[in-house]
Amino acid sequence: MSIYRIGEREIEYTLRRSPRAKKASLSVTPQSFELLVPERATEEQINAVLERRRSWIIETVQHMRERARAQTRVYRFVTGAKIPYRGRMTRLTIEPFDGSLAEVSFRNGFQIRKPQHLSPDSTDSIIETALRLWLKRRVRDDARDFIRRHGERHGLKPRGVQIKDQKHMWGSCGQDRQINLNWHLIFAPKPVLEYAVVHEMCHLRHRNHEPEFWDLVGRVLPDWKERKAWLDKNEHLLGWEKVETSV
Repeated sequence: MSIYRIGEREIEYTLRRSPRAKKASLSVTPQSFELLVPERATEEQINAVLERRRSWIIETVQHMRERARAQTRVYRFVTGAKIPYRGRMTRLTIEPFDGSLAEVSFRNGFQIRKPQHLSPDSTDSIIETALRLWLKRRVRDDARDFIRRHGERHGLKPRGVQIKDQKHMWGSCGQDRQINLNWHLIFAPKPVLEYAVVHEMCHLRHRNHEPEFWDLVGRVLPDWKERKAWLDKNEHLLGWEKVETSV
């Protein structure tokens, strides 16, 4: 990780060289940005790109931070609390029971049974862990369904799918034909998750984002632009921030 300094302000960024890159490109997250450059780019060329995009970097990082502050905050995992799920805020119902592990189910909201012997200090972390595990399994199952639905028909067959906690991307497709997906996609509407899966499947044939790639995405999902637009607009809402409260 490198530091880009603008006056007294410091912004973390990652410099990545790629033999496939034909020109420099920037991607931004709330806390950092990535600069992708051709493999043989010189330090002088890199510094020139940073200086040329200086205003854009400042404005975009600030905008992303403001959007991140709008993320759902959870103070306690108790009955009546809400978390995002498939594009909607969804209510939690918590009930104690005699079991030893927290159990999660869904029916018009999340039904969570917690061991009644749990102390107040450990209840939140146990419930949050159980919720995360349930949601990650749901993403995996949905992704496999989408791969079965579209893979055979379009000749796009990944080796497998993994669900990860990725900070700076929604998905990736490795050279080993393994698709990786960010589990936070479960917070988006199901058609948006489908778009993310199809996007990575299409990288099995086209490793870049040239017109041929988007043509293939369009053959699989004719309305992909609307789904992508939803993700671009609402990505800051996909998740929750657990706020620790002091006694």
